[in-house]
Amino acid sequence: MTASPTPAAADPIRIGQIEIRYLQTADDGCGVGCFEMIVPPGAAVPPPHSHAACEELMYGLDGILRCTVGSETRDLGPGDVMGTPKGVPHAFSNPHAAAARVLVVNSPGIDPQYFRDIASIVSRGGPPDRALMAGTMHRYGLTPVAPPPGPPR
Repeated sequence: MTASPTPAAADPIRIGQIEIRYLQTADDGCGVGCFEMIVPPGAAVPPPHSHAACEELMYGLDGILRCTVGSETRDLGPGDVMGTPKGVPHAFSNPHAAAARVLVVNSPGIDPQYFRDIASIVSRGGPPDRALMAGTMHRYGLTPVAPPPGPPR
């Protein structure tokens, strides 16, 4: 028996250059969300953030994605995995030459509407409205984390 894709899987969500394709939403029965994410080289990425009620796991499929969880930063290649416990700040980027593709699993799942709402903010052109982005993140249980202070000037 072959599982059919969920309705969410049919429509990729594009946030700037990043593409997200849901394979399973939390509403599909088990409360876990799973999506494939493609991050081109140098793509604008979300700010460092944490999830108060959600754990996250990233599994490398293609290319290399740089991931930071807490104070640990690693490059995830195919077959590499990195988990983020609830409440721990994390971020990602792609400073490499090729697009990175990862599988992201959230428990409980993040509603795909979060990514659609963020895409709507980003697609307005110009720099995204940071206050509007932060408010949207908070509405879905994400907390933006201020970057650590840089070296004194």
